[in-house]
Amino acid sequence: MNNSGSGRESAIEVREMAVETMVLDAPSIDAAKVQAADLWKVSAGDLDVKVLDDGKRLFGLLGRKMKLEVSTRYPLMLIQARDFAESVMGQSELGLNASLGDNCIVNLDGEDSAIIIGRHGETLKALEFLTNLIYRSDQTMPKIRFDCGGYRVRREESLVRLAESVAREVIHKHTAISLEPMSSWERRIIHLALQDNVDISTTSEGEEPMRKIVIYPRAGNSERRRRTGKRRF
Repeated sequence: MNNSGSGRESAIEVREMAVETMVLDAPSIDAAKVQAADLWKVSAGDLDVKVLDDGKRLFGLLGRKMKLEVSTRYPLMLIQARDFAESVMGQSELGLNASLGDNCIVNLDGEDSAIIIGRHGETLKALEFLTNLIYRSDQTMPKIRFDCGGYRVRREESLVRLAESVAREVIHKHTAISLEPMSSWERRIIHLALQDNVDISTTSEGEEPMRKIVIYPRAGNSERRRRTGKRRF
């Protein structure tokens, strides 16, 4: 299966995001947290501290400074994204809280989940797109992802069903079908769902944010590319 677009996107998305780390001389752990939080523009609660040298041997108990390694608990870009989402939720007067988990996804939870998800997830995707536009300055970094009330799991299941349904139609009609524009995460789900289907191939075509998947019958792809059957899903 021709999955050149998906392979590149997947490699970017699974790359580990690194946390920020700095070494400081400070009189206490709390002082080091305050100093680092001010430099990184984050909350002291987002930081962890490791004591490298307690300073006693050099300075005694009075006026001593400790050598401390301060690091963010999550990648700085994700912390900024979470704080931005919290700000947007507050200004919009939505009953939602933003948090970060081990999956490096910004989770939104609360009574107004349906509002922020929107029709077919459009509002959530718009927030995700805007956040990446603001905070993802390095395009080689993984994209910031959002979830709300388990929407991503439900969306993944829906995309797998869509992929299998359209693949059957492509095989039956012997013509290519293009799906609606999707995010790179959604396109990856489609590619993976169909990667073992020997009767079709998938490609990602177009430019962001209108990039979409086209599913082709395996035989005669070059000829059918010129008469692709368009269909929105």
